[in-house]
Amino acid sequence: MHNYLGKVRSDKTYRKAKEEFERLLRKIPAVGGKLAKTAERLKDGFKYLVVPGMLFEEFGLKYFGPVDGHDIENLLDTFRQADKVDGPVLIHVLTVKGKGYSPAEADSLKWHGITPYKIESGQVVKPVGPPMYTEVFGNSLIELAEQDDRIVAITPAMPSGSGLIPFAKRFPDRMYDVGIAEQHAATMSAALALEGLKPVFAVYSTFLQRAYDQVVHDICRHNANVIFAIDRAGFVGPDRETHQGVYDIAFLRHIPNLVLMMPKDENELRRMMKTAVDYNDGPIAVRYAPH
Repeated sequence: MHNYLGKVRSDKTYRKAKEEFERLLRKIPAVGGKLAKTAERLKDGFKYLVVPGMLFEEFGLKYFGPVDGHDIENLLDTFRQADKVDGPVLIHVLTVKGKGYSPAEADSLKWHGITPYKIESGQVVKPVGPPMYTEVFGNSLIELAEQDDRIVAITPAMPSGSGLIPFAKRFPDRMYDVGIAEQHAATMSAALALEGLKPVFAVYSTFLQRAYDQVVHDICRHNANVIFAIDRAGFVGPDRETHQGVYDIAFLRHIPNLVLMMPKDENELRRMMKTAVDYNDGPIAVRYAPH
């Protein structure tokens, strides 16, 4: 029903008829204004029952949707109707990740950022060469956590990209995915460190800059023993413009109490993670590229 009503509400003829109806009601002597307000309340009450997204309309946004994002004809028609609205518009579009390719539909997390694969089976073609730094970090953290129960892992919605899926399976009670909330992840890391734990804050370089204020005030000024595992540091071609980790050295090196390290190879990354866990004089960061 809401799909049908959404089309009706977005139609120009309907909007004009509604405005004309309200105008005629208000022209009725003595009771016209009250009738118009009553009709408006009845209409709004019905909309709240059957039309999602009414919260946005309370903020002055014209809401369209939900719209099937794979129905191109209907989607284009919605865009055309929205273009005719005088004022801000919110179009709510529903899509399925990997629509039309069953392996992608079945595992949206795996196919978020995919490397070469076999179309017939969906099997990923593993690159030849040494393991990725991300994988080395994840395995090293598991080894260290098996020896030190103070170690916990925190990530802002990047358990897969940061190599923490194996850690989460091995230590489900010591893994915290706080969602896309880098600032909260930083402050939570500080709190856990001040309570005697060894939080490892695994985050992409480009996303760490969102939590700069929390890094300075909540972690470094408190000299909290937080370990930063900064993935995707430097130039990372496949992840495109938004994920280039080119600013972290500049915005971290000048912060008091913070130690910053970068390994030259995979084995040195393992040793730096051990050093970071053993370090008890404040925050320490290890930055590394994925490869």
